[in-house]
Amino acid sequence: MGNVTISFEMTLDGVFDQMEYWFDENDPGLQRASDELVFGADAVLLGRRSYEFFREYWPAQTDDRGFAAHYNALPKYVASTTLSGPLDWNCTLIEGDLADYTRGLLDQYDSIISHGYGGVAAALVDAGLVDEVQAGIHPFIVGQAEERLRSPHPIGLELLDVRRTDTGIIQARYSPRR
Repeated sequence: MGNVTISFEMTLDGVFDQMEYWFDENDPGLQRASDELVFGADAVLLGRRSYEFFREYWPAQTDDRGFAAHYNALPKYVASTTLSGPLDWNCTLIEGDLADYTRGLLDQYDSIISHGYGGVAAALVDAGLVDEVQAGIHPFIVGQAEERLRSPHPIGLELLDVRRTDTGIIQARYSPRR
């Protein structure tokens, strides 16, 4: 049976949006962590908002590392109650119960990654399907922002590892407490 890793980037005050101010995609430590995550993945699980955001960005990307090509080629599964019909960008719309569908994916794939911490991530944690949570914490405080890290209830985590990049990004790996 495979594993599920949730990965997200945020500021020190838990902000996900307004990335043009704080996200440094050229940070070598961040690139190494992204490479480890994505090149080790067999599939991607996304919510609607992440799907729409990434679908607009990734198909047009290229790089010398092969990261974009690999990410674009990965099979992607999208959980949404508002999307319908066939999806583009190598994506399949999840029909039915998210936890049951994910259990089926875990029988097919060794490593599934999911980006962001919204409703999909919370549902996967609730169902006991998440093996690891990776948080990139950027040394920036936005202050006035609407998009912040949220959860429908408290979730206990155990620290697995922590790294620091040269630019001060903290990359923390956790596992949910069972």
